This record gives sequence, structure tokens and C-alpha cells, in this order.
Amino acid sequence: MVRTKHYKSISRIDQPEKHTHGWYVRVRYGKKQLTKFFNDKQSGGKAKALTAAVRYRDDAEKKLGKPRTDRFVVGRLANQRDSVGVRLVIKTSRTVSGEVRESPAYEVTWSPEPNVVQRTSISIRKHGKREALRMARELRRKKEKEYYGLVR
Repeated sequence: MVRTKHYKSISRIDQPEKHTHGWYVRVRYGKKQLTKFFNDKQSGGKAKALTAAVRYRDDAEKKLGKPRTDRFVVGRLANQRDSVGVRLVIKTSRTVSGEVRESPAYEVTWSPEPNVVQRTSISIRKHGKREALRMARELRRKKEKEYYGLVR
């Protein structure tokens, strides 16, 4: 199958052994999720099923309060400790002698354009935990303003 376009939150399911052919929509935002399957045969063909799936996705996003965009949207979770786009990671590397070394860091991610993710990390060992977190949050805010025009 040749893929001509990607539709966010919509997946193609073809399982000939189960006679299942159609489009599966899964819209998730915050702690809520809406799903629905659009069968090709019941929808009047593959193209009509896709049209119905796109319409359902758009309506589901409105219902959940999710912004309509083809970019990845992250909602803040109640138990999230760090800022959106900032997370604590443990980087591993090997020394020349083969010893495994672990280095804690804050990883900062952002998306300058759809389907592109950039990231960098700020060392806790080098800057200390509090200063590394402050630097990571500051960098994330700078990237948000630069690419998204937002400031939190």
C-alpha cells in the first residue's frame, strides 16, 4: 500500500483473516479518549470511510477541547512534576575501559515544524539539579516563544 498522506489520530486497519478493513480514530486529550472504527464496506468504500473518520476526529477534538492542528499537542497532566517539554533523564555512556557511566540531565524538547522534534539536554552534574532545571525551563520557554509565539 502506498501512503499518500498521514491523518493525525487516524490509523488504517487491514486484517483480511478477520475481514476487517477500515479506519480507526483515536483522539486523546488530557485524561479523556474517544475512539471509533469506520468500516469500508459499511461506509460505502475506503474513501467515504476516511472522510467520515476525518469528520469524526475533528468533532471529537472539539468535544474534548483539543486544538485542531496536525502538530503534536501535549496537555498538562495533574501528576506532571516538570514543565511540558522538560523531563528528567538518565543518560548512559561507556568509558574507554567499557565501564557504564550514568549522568542525570534535564532533556528539553520542542517541535519547530510538524513531524520534526528537536531536543537537547542540560547536565545536572555540571550545573546542579536546581540550576539545570531552571535553565531547561528557560530554554523551553524561549523555544515556545520562538516557534509557537507562546509564553507561559
